[in-house]
Amino acid sequence: MTNLSQTKLRVCETFSSIQGEGTHVGVPCFFIRLTGCNLRCNYCDTTYAYDSGTTTSVEELVNEWRSSRLPYVLITGGEPLLQPGVYPLMNTLLAHGAKCLLETNGSVSIAQVPRGVCKIVDWKTPGSGSGGSFFVENLRYLSRSDELKFVLTSRADYEWVRDLILAKGLNNLCPVLLSPCYGAVNPSELALWILTDKLDVRLQLQLHKVIWGEKMGV
Repeated sequence: MTNLSQTKLRVCETFSSIQGEGTHVGVPCFFIRLTGCNLRCNYCDTTYAYDSGTTTSVEELVNEWRSSRLPYVLITGGEPLLQPGVYPLMNTLLAHGAKCLLETNGSVSIAQVPRGVCKIVDWKTPGSGSGGSFFVENLRYLSRSDELKFVLTSRADYEWVRDLILAKGLNNLCPVLLSPCYGAVNPSELALWILTDKLDVRLQLQLHKVIWGEKMGV
């Protein structure tokens, strides 16, 4: 049996905010941002999560979430699946009735992510600086309640993603989300591209940046 007070994680920050992306956009949510990432995307807006953080137990994190009194909890990073302690964290949150979301960069296997966790999986485009990092076996572990997300830095990225979606039938696996890179692709342009190609995808913006701009802890 796992000792939750002894199971530790390196945590960059925790906070309560509005979920800014994905199919749960707009819901109040407790965020747990873990430290460390194996990728270096050129548009990363959380570079402070590469190294900074404090050592915290699973028990403490679960108690923080319970104190927030919010039904949703999002585990993000960095890349949260790099830390083994994330698995008992997810299992414990689920056992306490949390609606648990996980954001992962797609380069690490999601095979052991507990059932009941909504997996929000990035697939890095060529323009991200981390193209080719996606662990293709992850497609086997996606369900309709999960999400695939692409951040687009250019028209070339869009065309690459469009062709990939059609070739692999990605929208038959789970919802596919296309996000314009903040400050690089105009949302109205992306909307026009999607409409022109009649893609079965969802355009998403970063709602938290619409509300608060570029700010940590939101």
